[in-house]
Amino acid sequence: MSVAPANRRYRVWYRPMTARNRDEEHRAATPLELLFDLCFVVAVGQAAAELHHALSENHVGHGVLSFLLVFFAIWWGWVNFTWFASAFDTDDGPYRLLTFVQIAGALVVAAGVGKAFSDDFTVIVIGYVLMRLAMVAQWLRAARSAPECRPTALRYALGITIVQAGWIARLAVPESWFLPSFLVLAAAELLVPVWAERRTPTKWHHHHIAERYGLFTLIVLGETIFGATNAVREAIDTGHDVLNLVFLALAGLVLVFGMWWLYFDQPGHQRLAQFKYGYAWGYGHYLIFTSAAAVGVGIEVALDHETHTGHAPELVAAFAPTVPVAVFLVSVWLLHVGPRNECRPIAIGFPLAAVLALGVSFTPVPVYLTALVVAALVATTVIASHGEPVSD
Repeated sequence: MSVAPANRRYRVWYRPMTARNRDEEHRAATPLELLFDLCFVVAVGQAAAELHHALSENHVGHGVLSFLLVFFAIWWGWVNFTWFASAFDTDDGPYRLLTFVQIAGALVVAAGVGKAFSDDFTVIVIGYVLMRLAMVAQWLRAARSAPECRPTALRYALGITIVQAGWIARLAVPESWFLPSFLVLAAAELLVPVWAERRTPTKWHHHHIAERYGLFTLIVLGETIFGATNAVREAIDTGHDVLNLVFLALAGLVLVFGMWWLYFDQPGHQRLAQFKYGYAWGYGHYLIFTSAAAVGVGIEVALDHETHTGHAPELVAAFAPTVPVAVFLVSVWLLHVGPRNECRPIAIGFPLAAVLALGVSFTPVPVYLTALVVAALVATTVIASHGEPVSD
């Protein structure tokens, strides 16, 4: 007679939403979470496409600001679902249906990205509020089923609801209040978890959270490759010099591969465990995700400049790929590597490479040299960490 493992979760229509074991073994991303990520990356792709258009038309300030604001809506909806799922995923019928509502909200956000870059955030707000209210329903379920988590869950539900009322009211404010009101409400969103969990933190799973963030990083890097590939294909179709485009595309591929290597070279869950509450690690990934997505845009802008199909000046085309690479390197250094890393070549190598990436912006071939800088940093990490034990 065989005994089923204690952590096996059978399919049922409904189960009480109790907190999952923080030390649960073999905890991994679920197919529903992967579907959730794929739907969110549609919005990321739309935001990247609009940023590419803005930079190519030399609307740098407006394009970058719009991208950062839109990406906040995408990122924060993903973050809240991810951390909640790590603690309370029941995988029952109501949970799946509410997740479907959040996915629908993400697709509405994606549909509103174009208008948002024209300063009309109405559709974005509709999709965003839809995602967040579905999250409120999830927290109310947790409050009802898990008495030990009830105060935390109710504070989440209350805080999220109040901030959503603020987002709706913001649609009526004068245009001069646009940015200040956005920043105030974004800060309120970030403070809700800090307030809600001040006494009874939720029991999220270190390995699961690290894997989820890693998977979303992979998806964003994949979107970068997709965008750059499309740019090369369009340039080839219009009869431009194929050899130069191929070399530029290869340099972009080296960049993306190097970024992947550097991010996943250090075990994410071990670094996450060094942060007492996880806020800095979780929130800091906003910079990793945005910069990873923007690298692909930068490569596309560089291709536009090479083929004379864009209107961005040379310096903008040079900074378009190098700035996001520098931001990515500094963010990974702070969140994954650690400024006090015992291996000094690695600890020093990341900020030095970021400075070099910015410096090569003033050279005739910034993409090639940035790829060389990233490849050199990868080689440094490999040599410096040779012989060290590998942690799972």
